[in-house]
Amino acid sequence: MAVTVSSHLSRPISAGIQRQHVRCAPTGTALLRVPHSYRKQSPVLRKSLVQQQSPTESVDVKQLVQFLYDDLPHLFDEQGIDRSMYDERVRFRDPITKHDTIDGYLFNIKLLKVLFEPDFQLHSVKQDIWDSIDNNEYFSFEGLVDVLKKLRIYKTPDLDTPKYQILKRTANYEVRKYAPFLVVESKGDKLSGSSGFNNITGYIFGNNSSSEKIRMTTPVFTQASDDTLSDVSIKIVLPLDKDLNSLPAPNGEEVKIRKTEVSIAAVKKFSGKPTEEVVKSKEKDLRSALLKDGLKPEKGCLLARYNDPRTSAFVMRNEVLIQLNDFTLE
Repeated sequence: MAVTVSSHLSRPISAGIQRQHVRCAPTGTALLRVPHSYRKQSPVLRKSLVQQQSPTESVDVKQLVQFLYDDLPHLFDEQGIDRSMYDERVRFRDPITKHDTIDGYLFNIKLLKVLFEPDFQLHSVKQDIWDSIDNNEYFSFEGLVDVLKKLRIYKTPDLDTPKYQILKRTANYEVRKYAPFLVVESKGDKLSGSSGFNNITGYIFGNNSSSEKIRMTTPVFTQASDDTLSDVSIKIVLPLDKDLNSLPAPNGEEVKIRKTEVSIAAVKKFSGKPTEEVVKSKEKDLRSALLKDGLKPEKGCLLARYNDPRTSAFVMRNEVLIQLNDFTLE
């Protein structure tokens, strides 16, 4: 969610959702009412910011911004936002609905809660737009297609998986911030290959110093660390409740255990069988989009495969990830 505040008006613009990251808030103009605790030199009852014309009465914009930081995180929870802070004359503009009142806006929020079960995170209070589309005016066919794409079903196993926060979503990719996690890895042969897989699954199935069996996780990563995508390793994520000190040592030198660092990566999701040709094509498309957007992709990439090969190709969840240098959320 991003919101702009000035001394006369506030403009709620867009929201970021982790589980299904959808830009959902309106792109129109909104008026905030100013409660006593957010005014300077004002003994009167609440007025909308548009009514703040007297030179003897001014609005503390910093405190209004702080109010939004406190209030907007409740957008998708049971408490909800403080609707009394919005003037009745507020009008919202949305690319795919004509709900232009505060009631209509909150109806859209309820609908999104049903469709996506969002995990809402407020990044900042500033001006923003629905950044996965170019046309933010009603009626945006592009916006409708974007929402339908978010309804696309990918089969994700109910297993431990790395934790990440979605920082930004565009039409072509999303940017994620990954928390550190543990992996067991071995030498691979190619991004779509399985060479080395038996080594790392052997470790979690008990071929380790204490014969401990470790539960399965998702996804399986293959990572190419060079420009030609030929220097490849294969890795399995270890359970999130494990740490380096509690894990048994591998029995062979071909298997390594390490902890990843905090990282920011651009991600392109796709279904179907992740053949080498398909994966390299997705990597090329993603890298081209990143360079076009002025970002700094690192060399190499990762392929994340969430499903076993018997899964229907239509619902397979695959992702190509390229790590980014010097990314800042604008």
